[in-house]
Amino acid sequence: MLRDQPLIPLEAIKLAALGFLAEGPRRYGDLAAQVRQFTARIAAPSLDLMGSSLEALIIEGLALASEGKGMTDNAVLSLTPAGRAALGSLLLAPLKGPLGDLTRLVLLLKLRFLHHLGERERQAQVAHIGEIVETEIARLGELRRNATGAPQPYLDWLDADIAQLQGKLARLER
Repeated sequence: MLRDQPLIPLEAIKLAALGFLAEGPRRYGDLAAQVRQFTARIAAPSLDLMGSSLEALIIEGLALASEGKGMTDNAVLSLTPAGRAALGSLLLAPLKGPLGDLTRLVLLLKLRFLHHLGERERQAQVAHIGEIVETEIARLGELRRNATGAPQPYLDWLDADIAQLQGKLARLER
């Protein structure tokens, strides 16, 4: 099922947790730390990103707890078939521009866990990410073209951002 709405912060956290669980069972505390480390290094810490609980994965039937029940006894969590399906759905969710913290986080999560999709879905997601990057390049290019009389440090920064995005787009196209 292809979603038509971009992910909200809670779903980005769910994508991270399910993606890490798809790579193998994890202790509750280890999974929480791994999700926190990944998200905090990409997006500024926020209540939206820190407020979610891995307990919801168990309650929703997306993860199964063994050797315990959850957070209190640091249970081992593993992905259920429903969790694998939810991971696929989250990976197929569209991105929205411009590339702010949340969109950048979701983009990197998609790239990190893209290998969990089938070949056709992977190619479609890479194409979609390419379109988002192209849109961002066009947006910054327009900003640059209309920056008549702007100070040079501002122009240099925009030029560097555009060049960086063009390099990322070239890597995606390979």
